[in-house]
Amino acid sequence: MAHSPVPSTTPDWAFEREHWRRGYFRVAGVDEAGRGAWAGPVTVAAVILPGSARDYPFRDSKQLSAAQREVLAAEVRAVAVSWAVEHAWPEEIDRLNILGATHAAALRALARLDPAPQALVTDYLKLRVDVPLSAPPKADALSYSVAAASLLAKTERDRVMAELDGQHPGYGFGGHKGYGAPAHRAALRELGVSEVHRRSFAPVRALLGAPAPLFGDAE
Repeated sequence: MAHSPVPSTTPDWAFEREHWRRGYFRVAGVDEAGRGAWAGPVTVAAVILPGSARDYPFRDSKQLSAAQREVLAAEVRAVAVSWAVEHAWPEEIDRLNILGATHAAALRALARLDPAPQALVTDYLKLRVDVPLSAPPKADALSYSVAAASLLAKTERDRVMAELDGQHPGYGFGGHKGYGAPAHRAALRELGVSEVHRRSFAPVRALLGAPAPLFGDAE
């Protein structure tokens, strides 16, 4: 039996409604892409959707094909009240650790939203902010706002990794997007560590013969 191209998991407005009931109507969804990759940035998007509680086709980006993500990301940008995307590059990741760098990029993205959000829903990202925050796990599959953010983060990061593939040929960044695929591990052994690899991550650090970072294993 043929499978529908549309994922069965449908987000809703449940988490946003909790904020709306308290008078916070500009609710930003926040999500990231690339936390587990060995190379390239971690990318965070923040999106405020109109608070009309209408249904959208937005879904967790991991449930969609690349073509579906591009179409829906364009719709997010078209309908959003405000949106922003920020990167934390390997130097920042190695300096702060991956969680700290993700938080830093998220805060930069939120600071760019105009109008500013009154509350947040994140995918289990417990940011230190001075507005109400909901951070449920799997929020990218449950919340329209977070699903919208996941689409922008994933498509923008994929674009960056395609550019890095051209700048650093041989690593296959355009295919595995910097994640720990066997082809990536083989390329690292053959070509060595590039300037866009995360030196604090264990497989990269092992090739460099470097000690573990002070904040522990970042992978």
